[in-house]
Amino acid sequence: MECKNCELKQRRFYCENCLRTHLRDFRHRTAHASAERDDQVTKASRALTSVEGARLRRADLVSSQERLQEVMGALTKLKKDNDKARERLRSLRETLATRRRNLAAAKLLPSTPLDNLISRQTQDLGALSDTIARARSGLIQELVEVFHVVEVGGRPPIGGKAGTKGEWTIGDLVLPVPGDIRSIPIFPHIFSICLCHDTGYPPDHINAVITHTIHFLGLLSFYLGIKLPFEITWSERKLGVGQPSIGAIRGGESGSWAKWFSKQPLHVSSSPAPPNSSPTLPSTPLLTSESFIDANTSSQSSFTTAFAMLLYNVCYIAHTQSVDVPLSQAGDVLSNLWAVCCSPDLGRRSHETHPLLAPPTPSSFPLDFAQLLQATTATPASRARIKARRASGSGTAPRSQKRHEKIPEEDDGWDLVEDAADGSFG
Repeated sequence: MECKNCELKQRRFYCENCLRTHLRDFRHRTAHASAERDDQVTKASRALTSVEGARLRRADLVSSQERLQEVMGALTKLKKDNDKARERLRSLRETLATRRRNLAAAKLLPSTPLDNLISRQTQDLGALSDTIARARSGLIQELVEVFHVVEVGGRPPIGGKAGTKGEWTIGDLVLPVPGDIRSIPIFPHIFSICLCHDTGYPPDHINAVITHTIHFLGLLSFYLGIKLPFEITWSERKLGVGQPSIGAIRGGESGSWAKWFSKQPLHVSSSPAPPNSSPTLPSTPLLTSESFIDANTSSQSSFTTAFAMLLYNVCYIAHTQSVDVPLSQAGDVLSNLWAVCCSPDLGRRSHETHPLLAPPTPSSFPLDFAQLLQATTATPASRARIKARRASGSGTAPRSQKRHEKIPEEDDGWDLVEDAADGSFG
């Protein structure tokens, strides 16, 4: 090295001779690397030339697989479209076949008189109605036998002599008329007084016979398909037995019953009264039925209203089966139900089957609930009291046998009272 600068450690500067030397060495190395590179490129080209066919075949295979997948997807979509088209075509064919049948039937109509067709359909409907009515009558006959609704102690007129009315029973229990029911003792500690001087029906008897009547009326209305204006519900279950209450369903203004929607207890209490809650009784030696009614509590009035609702249901179901029940006979519950079960038109009209009845109660139903409630809250001469007075006058039959005596045919003593201004009672 002739250059002193090149001998320095920093080597920041090169002289011209050093640069020529470095460039010569770099070109020599580069030329050697270029020769090796060209040799490798030549070898690689020869190798690629030998595998070019296989590579192209693989590329074509991949491309073909991709195209195949696209075709399969399009085929699946086409199949779905074809299935939809077939379903629509099937529906159109069925519609076309139905139209052709209807058209063929329509072409045949002129050959058959329209009146004959209507008459035939009417006959078929009448036959179906008769079948339904017979089925309902059979069910109701079995219902009467199960509940054993009978009249005991009466006889028909014989030899010009007037007949006698007996007492109607359901489940071998006598259902008293409204006058007897209103006079039952509400407080057990005065039961013995009322038993001696009134009807002799304890609260348990009244509750039992009313429960039987409720079940009978419910099944009867179910078999006939009749919707009653007053609905009965059960509450306060004790040992599996509930207490019935009754109230109006939704209805119109006809009959003035729809406003009595509040539930009224359709049972009498037989539980002992508290020691300090005894009612104030008149200061008379004996408690008569009239004085007992005056001494009753508001619970008796609610029960009377509920019992009037039950009577209204019976009168309405009788009206639907072409049985006319006048207001003076509305209190004979079991007798009216028996008349319904013996009606020749039993089961022909219903709220469930044709011909459909109007919702309760139509204007053709003449009974007004306010009049029935007034008649129920009146003081009629009940059969049991008439019987008791006659037996006590003769002094022949004991109390236990008075209920089974025959009594003459008499009016129940229902008093018709004009409606109040507002129509609300109880």
